[in-house]
Amino acid sequence: MTTMTETSVREFKMPDVGEGLTEAEILKWYVQPGDSVTDGQVVCEVETAKAAVELPIPYDGVVRALHFPEGTTVDVGTAIIAVDVAGGAPEPVKAEPAAPAEAPAQEPEPEGRKPVLVGYGVGTSATKRRPRKGPEVSVPAPAQAIQSELNGHAPVAEKPRPLAKPPVRKLAKDLGVDLDTITPSGPDGIITREDVHAAATPKQAEPVVTVPTAAAPTATPVIPAPVASYDTARETRIPVKGVRKATAAAMVGSAFTAPHVTEFVTVDVTRTMKLVEELKQDKEFQGLRVNPLLLIAKALLVAIKRNPDINASWDEANQEIVQKHYVNLGIAAATPRGLIVPNIKDAHGKTLPQLAEALGELVATAREGKTSPAAMQGGTVTITNVGVFGVDTGTPILNPGESAILAVGAIKLQPWVHKGKVKPRQVTTLALSFDHRLVDGELGSKVLADVA
Repeated sequence: MTTMTETSVREFKMPDVGEGLTEAEILKWYVQPGDSVTDGQVVCEVETAKAAVELPIPYDGVVRALHFPEGTTVDVGTAIIAVDVAGGAPEPVKAEPAAPAEAPAQEPEPEGRKPVLVGYGVGTSATKRRPRKGPEVSVPAPAQAIQSELNGHAPVAEKPRPLAKPPVRKLAKDLGVDLDTITPSGPDGIITREDVHAAATPKQAEPVVTVPTAAAPTATPVIPAPVASYDTARETRIPVKGVRKATAAAMVGSAFTAPHVTEFVTVDVTRTMKLVEELKQDKEFQGLRVNPLLLIAKALLVAIKRNPDINASWDEANQEIVQKHYVNLGIAAATPRGLIVPNIKDAHGKTLPQLAEALGELVATAREGKTSPAAMQGGTVTITNVGVFGVDTGTPILNPGESAILAVGAIKLQPWVHKGKVKPRQVTTLALSFDHRLVDGELGSKVLADVA
């Protein structure tokens, strides 16, 4: 018997950290079996279809099992970690039975306690342990040992986890290579990509299938990763998931649902660039990031105020045009996890310094990969700055649920007719795509000309 009883062990389930998300991938565990955790402590980082999010645990105790390894995609509502809230010896595999008098009483959850993350709350009673569904990947050694104890079998000693960086672990998973079978060649015993490729070659002819043992008769057989049927030295295949998968689905849905129209205008922005330099010296903008995008964003907000019908969406179910009396300004941002579009809430009511501050925070948060799902919901119109890549302009695809998106091209010094003479001027091209179901050519042209 162990101290893992139904009354002392709490199963923390994968929460819905957004709105309507169904799954998330475990990127990194910050705790291991045997570690003590406290209420609010971050135990892991997960990636959803919207962003990477850190998950805090909602109670105190000792970690008894991690149900899934890093890199596993888990459905929302599935238990991912077991915590013994009654305490006990901090042993990762087995806890010795404690005398009834020595076992600390479990304190009831205080009423009115607030949840620490969107998508789950704090229960007021102990959670009963339910049989866990067998995951599609191998269960970590500590969890196997605990399960064996529950089934009346002696635990197996935990094997040290092989050292490898996350990209190498992902490569091994994709190629169906067991890291435990690899002899590391890197410094300090770290497994390298070359080690994984070398181990994958002889295994292509003999794929290994894991058969469930008699110790766990209800466990689902572990499905081996598919053997690579292509030349891994000449090709790399990356599974589509997380942010990139959600972006792809959204763009396909938008492109084939809303009839897109794109219009272009080339603008002399020499005076705009002079204004940027003047604002950088203004005391009101000290410590703020001032750039052409800031002024273009403000120009778009002014154009929307003058032409409010552009700030709307199409409700297909009710056959209605929904006009928005607020502007949540989306800014497309390229991140290592893919393209995301966080938005500045109520941008229409912000002064230029406030808009600069909000824009700076939005960009910094996106680069750090800390953008919250809430920051990417509820956008009404979007700006995408392709000019930072040296591109003249593009034909942007609408963000789902929006009626317009403005693409900003590169600002270049070009010959331009100014006051009847050809002079070198700083010029850029703006492109406005809009939903032709609710925005006609006249309205779209007015908005684009107004921004210019």
